[in-house]
Amino acid sequence: MSELVRQFGEKSCKASVPDLKVGMVVRVHQRIKEGAKERIQVFQGTVIKVGAGYGVDAMFTVRKISEKIGVEKCFPFHSPNVVKIEVLRAQKVRRSKLNFLRDRSGKALRLKEIPLKLASKEFAKPVSTEKSADEEK
Repeated sequence: MSELVRQFGEKSCKASVPDLKVGMVVRVHQRIKEGAKERIQVFQGTVIKVGAGYGVDAMFTVRKISEKIGVEKCFPFHSPNVVKIEVLRAQKVRRSKLNFLRDRSGKALRLKEIPLKLASKEFAKPVSTEKSADEEK
């Protein structure tokens, strides 16, 4: 049984998933199907939690304030409905989960911004199959 689960997980995993960290501001493009129509909905907010599960089950939670009401959405990394994940900027945090942001509003929600180079916005790249000059000899 576990062999079947592993094979299914390998087939449904995406090739490149961004290396998200808590505190990053992201824009998630999600495919929404309403009846016969299909559209892309964009959800932009701060990542407050990463890593609920491993492999195919890995998820992240994004929070934003809309009309003075906090909205949170949990997205699976490998969902076929998640079309694209854009990393807009990173903020300095010293916690693994930002649950304390739920109690804050206004200027208290602001976090110190850091350059994206330090936050490692590099996407996971597939392994290249090209051989180097040393390997051919």
